Amino acid sequence: MTSSPLKIGFIGLGIMGAPMAGHLLAAGHQLFVYSRGKLPAHIAQSSATQCVSARGVAERADIVFTMLPDTPDVEAVLFGEGGLAAGLAKAGSTRKVVVDMSSISPIATKQFAQKINALDCDYLDAPVSGGEVGARNATLSIMVGGAPEVFERIRPLFEVMGKNITLVGGNGDGQTAKVANQIIVALNIEAVGEALLFAARAGADPARVRQALMGGFASSKILEVHGERMIKRTFDPGFRIALHQKDLNLALESARALGVALPNTATAQELFNSCAAHGGKAWDHSAMVRALEKMANFEIGQTAG
Repeated sequence: MTSSPLKIGFIGLGIMGAPMAGHLLAAGHQLFVYSRGKLPAHIAQSSATQCVSARGVAERADIVFTMLPDTPDVEAVLFGEGGLAAGLAKAGSTRKVVVDMSSISPIATKQFAQKINALDCDYLDAPVSGGEVGARNATLSIMVGGAPEVFERIRPLFEVMGKNITLVGGNGDGQTAKVANQIIVALNIEAVGEALLFAARAGADPARVRQALMGGFASSKILEVHGERMIKRTFDPGFRIALHQKDLNLALESARALGVALPNTATAQELFNSCAAHGGKAWDHSAMVRALEKMANFEIGQTAG
C-alpha cells in the first residue's frame, strides 16, 4: 500500500479498465468510478466510490483516468452533459489532471488537451499496448503525450499499471505512437498468418514450423502468442477485431491528412473487414488468418491433400 493515497477517478471499466483500476485500488488509493454499465464485481465490492456521472468523478478526484472505446466516447465523457469538464477545478493550489488511456485520434486528442488546459487543468494522452493479459498482470506498455512535469507527477501511477512507460512527446504524440504500434501489430499478424498457412498447405506441421522460427530472426511476440492461437484455433479475445479496425481507421485517416501512403496497412484493414463480414468482429485479431484461409480454401489445422 502506498504511503500517500491519492484521490483518483476512473471512467471506463471494461476488459482493460477494470483490472487497471483494480491495481490502483490495490496500491491503496481512494478510487471514484463511473460506468454506464454494471460495475465489475471486484470493483463493486471494493472500497471504490461509485459516482452517478463523470462530473461527479471530476469533482471528487484530483487525477482522473479514462479508458474508453473510441474518440466520440472520450469526447462525450469529457465535454458532454454531466461530463468531466463540468466538474474540473483546481484542488487548492494543485492542478487536476485528466489522463486518457483510450486509443483515439491524435488530432482530436490535441484539441481535447487544449480545452482541458483552458480550464486550468492538465492533460496526458497515455494509450497502452499489451491487451487484457497486460492489463491483468500490470505489464502494459504505456505511451504518453504531455508536459514532462505532468508526466513525472503521474509516473508512479503508471508504474502500478505497466512496465514499459515512455514519454513520447507533447499531447497527441502518445496516440500517434499507439497508432504506429497497431500498424506494426496488424502487419505482423498478417505475415505470421501467411507464413503458417503456406507451411500447412505445403504439408509441413505448422506447430513445428513455428517452433523452428521462434529460434531465428523471424521470432516475434506475434509469432509466439498469435501464431499459437492460429494453430490451436483459439480466437476468443484477447483484442477484438472491431477494436483493431478502429485503430487502423485512425491510421489511414491520419495518413490521408498527412499525405502518407500506408498500402500494407490498408491491406490488413481489408482482411479485418473480410473477417467482420463473416461475423468476426468479436474474434481475436489473430483470427485475421481466417480471411487468408478463405482465399486459400484451406485452414491451418487441416491436413494437406
